[in-house]
Amino acid sequence: MKNVILLTIDTLRKDVLGCYGGKGLTPFIDSLQDRCIKFENAYAVGPYTQASFPGILTSSYYLDFGRTKGKCPVQRVLLSEVIKNKGISTAAFHSNAYLSAFFGWNRGWDEFYDSMDVNVSEKVPYIRAGEINQKILSWLDFRRKTRDTKPFFIWAHYMDVHEPYIPEQRFIKAVDPELFLTEDEMFLLFKSVLLKRDVTDKSKVEQLKKLYFAHVREVDAAVRELFTILKEYDCQNDTTIIITSDHGEEFGEHGGLSHDGKMYQELVCVPLLIYLPDLDKPLVFQAVVSNIDIPPTVTGLFGIAPSPAWQGQSL
Repeated sequence: MKNVILLTIDTLRKDVLGCYGGKGLTPFIDSLQDRCIKFENAYAVGPYTQASFPGILTSSYYLDFGRTKGKCPVQRVLLSEVIKNKGISTAAFHSNAYLSAFFGWNRGWDEFYDSMDVNVSEKVPYIRAGEINQKILSWLDFRRKTRDTKPFFIWAHYMDVHEPYIPEQRFIKAVDPELFLTEDEMFLLFKSVLLKRDVTDKSKVEQLKKLYFAHVREVDAAVRELFTILKEYDCQNDTTIIITSDHGEEFGEHGGLSHDGKMYQELVCVPLLIYLPDLDKPLVFQAVVSNIDIPPTVTGLFGIAPSPAWQGQSL
């Protein structure tokens, strides 16, 4: 396989995907299953972004080098560094401040977009998935214009499922046609219920959950758009796509909301799908695996040896 894309979807619970037992929220992702390797017991190494991403991008654990105040220390070997050193084009497109250049996550990328120079709103404090897709499209277009035929590795990270849960009305209707909340009402739910971790009013927790579900529908549409872009640039059949999440989300299962420092299933058991365009039949694995296994899996797909510093193994 020529290219690899790692698509990480922030805050995506495993059990909301239809292919993992969810109901109707992810029709496009579910449609990929015939050409996917699905891992039923994949675990993040932490229940929030700063704790989980050392596993995803450096095959190491959050506290391996002590408390680093969010920084990615130079002792961590980034997947992008290993791949770039072998002549493969590397590009990253995301909108999570904890993974920005400021914190040292920009090492080893030919193109690194973290959106930190963009003015975002309090209600939508990140760049939406559709804009991330457009960045990918522009990069692929540049490759085409410059006749760049080197294999590529793209890491794309969607933030849309993350709080404060203010999805577009059309996605809310797809989840519950009877639910109508203005953006101000949604934001008030965020401030008065989610931020306070107040689970006493079950009806409000249920509203938050439906808004979260609407974002899941929204992200599924963005994944469909990404595949359309790959097809447009004639690279869908040459590209392995790994889809996963850094952590899940709690809706009162253990007395709280959001994703605090807990290690329960709803937070650390994450989806992990490997889409292989030429796969003959779907494969499902029950073995327990970890997101520290992602970097050596990616290098393995490129036929590159993993870094000796990594702690995971190729899947």
